[in-house]
Amino acid sequence: MATFHSLLGFCVFILSITTLISSFGNVTAVPRTPYTAPAVYRPSPWTHAHATFYGDESAASTMGGACGYGNVVTNGYGTDTAALSSTIFIDGYACGQCYQIRCVESPWCSKGIATITATNLCPPNWSQDSNAGGWCNPPRTHFDMAKPAFMQIAQWKAGIVPVMYRRVPCVRKGGIRFSFQGNGYWLLVYVMNVGGAGDISQMWVKGTKTAWISMSHNWGASYQAFATLKGQALSFKITSYTTKQTIVANNVAPANWNLGLTYQALTNFH
Repeated sequence: MATFHSLLGFCVFILSITTLISSFGNVTAVPRTPYTAPAVYRPSPWTHAHATFYGDESAASTMGGACGYGNVVTNGYGTDTAALSSTIFIDGYACGQCYQIRCVESPWCSKGIATITATNLCPPNWSQDSNAGGWCNPPRTHFDMAKPAFMQIAQWKAGIVPVMYRRVPCVRKGGIRFSFQGNGYWLLVYVMNVGGAGDISQMWVKGTKTAWISMSHNWGASYQAFATLKGQALSFKITSYTTKQTIVANNVAPANWNLGLTYQALTNFH
């Protein structure tokens, strides 16, 4: 009888050890949450289009524009800009996108490649044929470049040249910038200096006393919120139109922010 009890006790001991080892195995088998690297925008393939230019060497006529960037030189875009035909302007969602453009198949071509930012719209001109003056009529893909940018790829005497173009990452210094307009009940924000794909499709604002408030697309690169946000520090959440990546810019503007001023975040797309 004693032998039976000893054997039974030994079996229980072995079973306990096996269960304990099994439980350790279960703990070490729990998978870790994988690290997700930030999205990085990559260049697109080269595609055919045409290009013209507008204005003179000073690029004064390129200031303002349908994206709402105002003075494109002081706001960091320089004179390497272009107006896009409506086919690729996409109701302003293309504002801020960056392109490389090179002239092809023309005796007026130079060997240069211009890297430009989309800052304006080249509207249709239905009074002229699409192949004779109505260069920006849909469904044409067309770039109406600032003259200094055009002269990097062709002689200005050409007027219009066939080109190859591709989307490229926008390389920006520092974080996204937010320029405030509106009034006490309506905040209108112009979004500038966007890196990565350069564009945005959605935006939210959050005060220190509010939840996230969805902002609607106003025009170009501007978004609006009908809310009373005065006296609150403001954060923004932005989604890229191209990559769909969303980033959060916390505490961009202090509680004593004012209309007419521009505030810079510490974060940007890549």
